[in-house]
Amino acid sequence: MRRFAACFTDYRKADQIEHPLLDLIAQRVFGLALGYEDLNDHDALRRDPMLAVALSKGEHRRRAQDRGKALAGKSTLNRLELTAPDYDGSPRQKELRQARD
Repeated sequence: MRRFAACFTDYRKADQIEHPLLDLIAQRVFGLALGYEDLNDHDALRRDPMLAVALSKGEHRRRAQDRGKALAGKSTLNRLELTAPDYDGSPRQKELRQARD
């Protein structure tokens, strides 16, 4: 899994990351292996205690609203898959990019 994760570059903002790249890649791979192809499925899977054990994840989370959900949700996985190298975190950046295209 480590060698596979090394093939990816994480463009997310480092100071806002709670789930490291390796954890997200492992969660996505396990989800696919279990037949969950859609990212939407991960909002339910993030509460799955057996998947959390398989990925060596505890339930210790920063935000109170995430406690009891050991794994990442669909939005976190989506950010990993779709964040561009030049993304600065600004909602306006997407609008500016669309205007240029």
